[in-house]
Amino acid sequence: MIHLYQNNGYNIVLDVNSGAVHVVDEIAYDVIGFLERENPLHTVESLRTEETKSRLLEAFADKYTQEDVSEVLAAVLELTVAGRLFTRDVYEGFIDEVKRRKTVVKALCLHIAHDCNLACKYCFAEEGEYHGRRALMSFEVGKKALDFLIANSGSRRNLEVDFFGGEPLMNWQVVKDLVAYGREQEKLHDKHFRFTLTTNGVLLNEEVQEFVNKEMDNVVLSLDGRKEVNDRMRPFRNGKGSYDLIVPKFQRLAESRGQQKYYIRGTFTRQNLDFSKDVMHFVDLGFEQISIEPVVGEDSDPYAIRECDLPDIFREYDILAKTMVERERAGKGFTFFHFMIDLEGGPCVSKRLSGCGSGTEYLAVTPWGDLYPCHQFVGQEEFLMGNVDDGITKPEIADEFRSCSVYSKEKCQNCFARFYCSGGCMANSYKFHRTIHDTYDVSCEMERKRVECAIMIQAALVDERI
Repeated sequence: MIHLYQNNGYNIVLDVNSGAVHVVDEIAYDVIGFLERENPLHTVESLRTEETKSRLLEAFADKYTQEDVSEVLAAVLELTVAGRLFTRDVYEGFIDEVKRRKTVVKALCLHIAHDCNLACKYCFAEEGEYHGRRALMSFEVGKKALDFLIANSGSRRNLEVDFFGGEPLMNWQVVKDLVAYGREQEKLHDKHFRFTLTTNGVLLNEEVQEFVNKEMDNVVLSLDGRKEVNDRMRPFRNGKGSYDLIVPKFQRLAESRGQQKYYIRGTFTRQNLDFSKDVMHFVDLGFEQISIEPVVGEDSDPYAIRECDLPDIFREYDILAKTMVERERAGKGFTFFHFMIDLEGGPCVSKRLSGCGSGTEYLAVTPWGDLYPCHQFVGQEEFLMGNVDDGITKPEIADEFRSCSVYSKEKCQNCFARFYCSGGCMANSYKFHRTIHDTYDVSCEMERKRVECAIMIQAALVDERI
């Protein structure tokens, strides 16, 4: 499969199965496009036939010389021989092996607090209640969760724990105590914990900052962008905006971490479809690690993104991508999470095929110790997998998640972005289709656009170095 597109003046050809990216001139773009439309399963042998060459020469007789077309065909053939064009899908053969993987847990999302001091209008966690009740995780439940992780991590040494909510700083003492317990267990079991904190910043102070900088491998800072955007969607329960209180705290924390090992994470809705301005607002505030993600909501929600919004969203991604290229060339670059792409290495095969590992490698733990496939499934009883006392009591749920891949989803079969998004979010699929083996269509459209922009950025920066 080959995907061709044009962006920011570049003609880009992506060979989907090999991941090879080619930036080409107009004639090569036209020739490869013709060959792909004629037969997306071209082989070295079919490209060598006189019949293929004749059809090409006839198709472009009025536009290019025979010599130029023949030269491009020869280059296409050379790339195909080298396994960089018209490559076959070799990944499907690994899918049975991926399905047979044992459940080796490497990461936990600890719902340290099912409570929050903000009232974000789009919150899937219902202000921290998660379809249930407000609660704080006890130290004892947290200890059992870390013990469960160690016991089910096999030979894996590096383990990840995200302190999540609600707002985890509302249960700060337990966070500190669990980090201390984790450090003790590292020595006993030859493990290493990478702790992460996700916070809205309301309770952030010097003591918290000092501890976070010492112990947290990463910090996620929740803020939506411009003051009017943030305060409309992320108010306190009394309706007052949170921006003025939070921004100075986040700026200090980002600077204290040397602008590394954190990212500021926002959500855009249909009420701020000009979200590139929010990204650049973050840049103007001094932040260098940035993520602004699309809201997920029902069509009945006034803030939910609809299919009719996609042209505006695509335009914003294009604006942002061009701006990032310009700033990088000027030595003022920043990282945007959704444009991060590795064209040389990338994730392992299992990640390419099945994604984040929810339900198998990654689990969420409620304040009372229940286990769910991920934080977005918490409170949905059909996905209750077990608890920290008894472990996983419903392995069939893990089996179902393990079977989910780009090959179990019909919509992924002909999608050029499938090995970058790995089939998309299973929670979103279930939300809209009541099955994890489908995709959220609006999200797919945005993902495809982000992949195109991310590749363009890489192409532009390589072009600059040349």
